Amino acid sequence: MALVGNGKELEADEDVFEDALEIISSPFCADMATSSCHVASLDTKRASGHHRSSNVSRSPSAKIDLKRALEECEEALKLFLSNKFKDALELLRPCAKDSMYHALGYSTIVVLQAILTFEQQDIQNGISAMRDALQTCQRYRKKTTVVESFSSFLSRGSLEQMTEEEMHAEICYAECLLQKAALTFVQDENMINFIKGGLKIRTSYQIYKECLSILHIIQKNKVEQQFFSEFEGGVKLGIGAFNLMLSLLPARIIRLLEFIGFSGNRELGLLQLQEGAEGKSMRSPLCCLTILSFHTYISLILGTGEVNIEEAERLLAPFLQQYPNGSLMLFYHARIELLKGNVEKAQEVFRKCISVQEEWKQFHHLCYWELMWINIFQQNWMKAYYYSDLLFNESKWSKATYVFLKAAILSMLPEEDVVATKENVIALFRQVDSLKQRIAGKSIPTEKFAVRKSRRYSASVPVPVKLVLPALEMMYIWNGFPIVSKRKDLSENLLLTIEKAEASLQNEDFSDYSVDDECLLKLLKGCCLKNLQRPLQAELCFNYVIQSEKLLKFDHYLVPFTLFELAFLYKSQGEIDKAIKALETARNNYKDYSMESRLHFRIQAALQLWKKPSSD
Repeated sequence: MALVGNGKELEADEDVFEDALEIISSPFCADMATSSCHVASLDTKRASGHHRSSNVSRSPSAKIDLKRALEECEEALKLFLSNKFKDALELLRPCAKDSMYHALGYSTIVVLQAILTFEQQDIQNGISAMRDALQTCQRYRKKTTVVESFSSFLSRGSLEQMTEEEMHAEICYAECLLQKAALTFVQDENMINFIKGGLKIRTSYQIYKECLSILHIIQKNKVEQQFFSEFEGGVKLGIGAFNLMLSLLPARIIRLLEFIGFSGNRELGLLQLQEGAEGKSMRSPLCCLTILSFHTYISLILGTGEVNIEEAERLLAPFLQQYPNGSLMLFYHARIELLKGNVEKAQEVFRKCISVQEEWKQFHHLCYWELMWINIFQQNWMKAYYYSDLLFNESKWSKATYVFLKAAILSMLPEEDVVATKENVIALFRQVDSLKQRIAGKSIPTEKFAVRKSRRYSASVPVPVKLVLPALEMMYIWNGFPIVSKRKDLSENLLLTIEKAEASLQNEDFSDYSVDDECLLKLLKGCCLKNLQRPLQAELCFNYVIQSEKLLKFDHYLVPFTLFELAFLYKSQGEIDKAIKALETARNNYKDYSMESRLHFRIQAALQLWKKPSSD
């Protein structure tokens, strides 16, 4: 029998294990002839240089008991949340090859650093650390033959035979696999890496589902376990995060994923994460941070913008009390203040978040991004430019977006102020295309948008045609208007700026871009009027854009996005059927426009909230 066991070859071990898991979980695994052929192919791999002894012990060289592992990892997490990032790494490093929890904790910090820096060397270090962590976790997992695994796939009885240590190994392995998949996606644009990343996510998801079954068996049979709360916390984090993220996807993607075994339920996901956050496990802060990212970021960018601020505040409160100077906790505290409309308080807390630590400058970049937008909301253009310049010079995340934002913000300033910065706006716009990048083989939507808008300044164009309020257009793309809606003064000031731009546009010569520019201003104006509770005027603006559809030459995204805004206007007036119809028109009647996927995410979120259960 072919053992799914451990060995020395890290990459080969993982690939062979995944191959075996794929055949076990395949819907076609009832065909035993196919299974036999696949097992034979695994044996062939070993014979060609990937051979591993079937008698290798799974015990690590220096056994670390579960109690000590959990205690030290909880201490490392506390250090990390207190901004002592190096101390956390040094605590975990010595046992990272011998303890599954040390391995998970150490590799998670290295991976987080890689994602924040976006440096290729850090990404390679993250992949290497995660590969080692998977190897360590694998040694603790229950060892079965392919035939035994196939039998347990058909009968869950064997789940009860796992030791407590083996159960924890499953959770740690699934978490490592998911993180390695994330890094695989950003490693390069190789399609093989993209496929491997997808398979890792599928494997992780299947393991979490098995762990949920184990959890139910333990609870049903009232089995006594010393570290049950830690295992339960791991299950709630994994199942909750998966359900929450999958529920965000557009309907057509969900249908495809359901066909291959995925499913997402937002209410279940939030419930699991809330229970995990309120529990006593080491993963409680991680459950809390996951929900906070959903309520304060994902709901705004990929959702309806209707944020559950009260729930976010309630969950953050005990952790903010425990870690009053922790960067992550301060960051979310500031973000909540911003969403409440307390812009000045948010600025204060973001600045404190920057001042409390110097070890990880990447946390500073998150704050720079927020402070840039706050100053855009306030129309403090020089300060907004300052933060966009810091991001461009220090952060690797999206140079194309940063340089576009620099140019867009400078476009809002009087010419003499631009001269004082020693920047050339046209030259900045012309850099955008050369700085775009690809992740998982795909261009980043916001970068594609910036590239398209920058074409007006192309060197091939004899006379550049200036963009109209480009900073406010980007503010709209990043869904900043729902934030501004909490402050009447900010909305009124933005409306004045838009009306001045309208008057200026009327005095300019007609060009190929005139209709597009006019429709953009109507969309932005409609959003301000909606924020100011002037629905009739807002509707007139939105209808103007929709009626100009056939006259648009470049910015075709304006019509479906305007339909989305019109739907929310109808919803606020209690006309739910008209709102749903507008959303469905935007979703079904338009395609191949800028930021299409982002709008589809938002439409999906709105339809989930507004449609009655019977109509889903």
